Amino acid sequence: METTPKILIIDDEEIVIDSCTHILAKSGYQIVTAKNGTRGLEMMEKENPDLIFVDLKMPGISGLEVLGKVQEYDPTIVPIVITGFATVSSAVEAMKKGAYDFLPKPFTPDEMRLIARRAIDKRKLVLETIALRREKEMLREQFAAIVSHELKSPLGAVQQSMYGLASDLEDKLSNEQKNKIERLQSRIADLLKLVNTWLRAISVDISTIRENFEPTSIVETVSKAVENVQQHAVRKDISIETSLKEPFAPINGNEVTLVEALVNIIGNAVKYTQMGGHIIVTAREEDKKILVEIKDDGVGISAEDLPHVFDDFYVGTTKPEGERRSGVGLAITKRIIEAHDGSISVDSELGKGSTFVILLPILKQEE
Repeated sequence: METTPKILIIDDEEIVIDSCTHILAKSGYQIVTAKNGTRGLEMMEKENPDLIFVDLKMPGISGLEVLGKVQEYDPTIVPIVITGFATVSSAVEAMKKGAYDFLPKPFTPDEMRLIARRAIDKRKLVLETIALRREKEMLREQFAAIVSHELKSPLGAVQQSMYGLASDLEDKLSNEQKNKIERLQSRIADLLKLVNTWLRAISVDISTIRENFEPTSIVETVSKAVENVQQHAVRKDISIETSLKEPFAPINGNEVTLVEALVNIIGNAVKYTQMGGHIIVTAREEDKKILVEIKDDGVGISAEDLPHVFDDFYVGTTKPEGERRSGVGLAITKRIIEAHDGSISVDSELGKGSTFVILLPILKQEE
């Protein structure tokens, strides 16, 4: 059941409070009032309003101070400044303190109702977004538990039994039967690898990554990532060219996870590039950041898939022939890059290849 929105009005002029109450009460809102900033903050903690109208100029605690306290208490509450001393500088200062909008006196009833409705809608959207994020996290945790206990444990037991069975029957099986058991063992190993990939996708701990930050060489990181996928590239006769324009300042990062992030991108480039294709990995320092670019001449990404390539478990419509996909590699990569205060983007066209760009801040002197 939807609750009635609650609005707190803080103003030292009784006529303003009466006028605002009369205007907003007709729209079905719950109205609470306070005649100064101190009382207003007390009422905020007691009533937990959705929206606060606060006068900028009041004796005692000013409207700007109230705005700061509102942000500290609950940043989802939407504050709106009302004042008869509206200037550009005061508006800017109020916005910096978290004000959603600015309502100069005198204002019409329609102006106030409109701004109130917009503010209430804004808070509703913010709360819904927070709820969806919490729900997503709960689903991730439940999914991790299901994958770990209901899939990984039984598969591990089956794999162990297969090893034992193959050993016990080694001298009794024909070559054909041995081949069948080996194929079964291979399929189970693939399933376990997929399960572990899923678990990795939902358990990337950004705080743990940050704890292990140290000065890191982007040249070493790129070299290790390329070396990791080189064997797969050789099998497909794909050349990987690197162009690293030194010297590079170090970045503050975790080499192991950064190598993983690059392996996911370069590995995908190998997957989605035809036999005999070409991949170029470049890095350069640009505007106090390290820019890493991975460009391939593969199958590309459709316009339909492009906005979703970094989403969990999204596999897209373009399928690399003979390649397995889990739909989590790029999602993991994005979280790792963001944990390093960096960004990742992609530009692609179906049939013309893809270009991934990673930006990472260089190590600051104080770090």
